[in-house]
Amino acid sequence: MEIRKTIRRRQLREMVPLADSTIYDMEQRGEFPRRFALSPRCIVWDLAEVHAWLLARRAKPIQRAQHPDVTKRKSRPVKGQDRGR
Repeated sequence: MEIRKTIRRRQLREMVPLADSTIYDMEQRGEFPRRFALSPRCIVWDLAEVHAWLLARRAKPIQRAQHPDVTKRKSRPVKGQDRGR
């Protein structure tokens, strides 16, 4: 059995600049490596899994969200296009 290096939350934050809540949500959706407990008070991540995740994210471009349709807003709707010109 191979012993693999693990990292704690502080080291993970240095590698991945995301909020704890974002990382937790991504873990729940299966989009981020899962944490595991070494003891009741020591939570760690597998360094190799986090590194592989970073390489995969770097290789894949991020798809941006579409712009919202401002004509369908309930507050301050835009009535017509090209109105400011």
